[in-house]
Amino acid sequence: MNAGGRLIDLSIPKVMGILNITPDSFYDGGRHNTVDTALRQAEKLLAEQADILDIGAYSSRPGAADVSASDEQARLLPVIEAISTRFPGTILSIDTFRADVARAAIAAGAHIVNDIAGGTLDDQMFATVSELQVPYILMHMRGTPNTMQRLTTYEDIVQDISLFFGRQVAILRSLGVKDIILDPGFGFAKTLEQNYALLRRIDELHVHGLPLLGAISRKSMIYKKLGITAEEALNGTTVLNTVLLTKGVQILRVHDVRAAKEAIALLQ
Repeated sequence: MNAGGRLIDLSIPKVMGILNITPDSFYDGGRHNTVDTALRQAEKLLAEQADILDIGAYSSRPGAADVSASDEQARLLPVIEAISTRFPGTILSIDTFRADVARAAIAAGAHIVNDIAGGTLDDQMFATVSELQVPYILMHMRGTPNTMQRLTTYEDIVQDISLFFGRQVAILRSLGVKDIILDPGFGFAKTLEQNYALLRRIDELHVHGLPLLGAISRKSMIYKKLGITAEEALNGTTVLNTVLLTKGVQILRVHDVRAAKEAIALLQ
């Protein structure tokens, strides 16, 4: 994967550290939503050897408040610029479904677009990614964060996701997008049971011949099943990340970088 002229070798799995600069994300909302606190968290994630930082300024948890594109940019751009200055060489991914926000973030120094909507919420996203020629993370979701939990009917959860990926990848390829990563979207328009069916069969998505990203860190599929809180879900996260690694997932998106790096090291 070519990120800003730097080649990322995915033959050894990589860890994407989550940096939420939102006031209301489900686990760490409000902790890192100033430039100074974001820089401190970036430093911590990098010290734990994160390969990529994924910066998000729009909470996608169910029921989260809407954020305008201008507010999303106002949150994102100072943080991107500050991290690029303080920690040069850091590979930055931007978690957004808006093409204009993606464009501004890449111009500010980011390298990867991580789209939770897989191109379904902004009809300019694919053309923008093609023009920018940056890696694109294509996630599966239905509806919006506020409606997705009512859109959980599938004929076959894995086959339906795979068909979605096939259609979207074909469009991206026709536009000349080279680096595409697939994220099946654990927790997005999926019931708890569907999340575990997807976990068991995620290796079937290798049929597309593209890298897979797994993002299950501290999600409700863990803490609801165990009857605990998100704060108590690190052990469960590590267990399920290990399952993902055994099924060939190449990127883990996590809040806790050190635990993920240790899981990777133990499986090499």
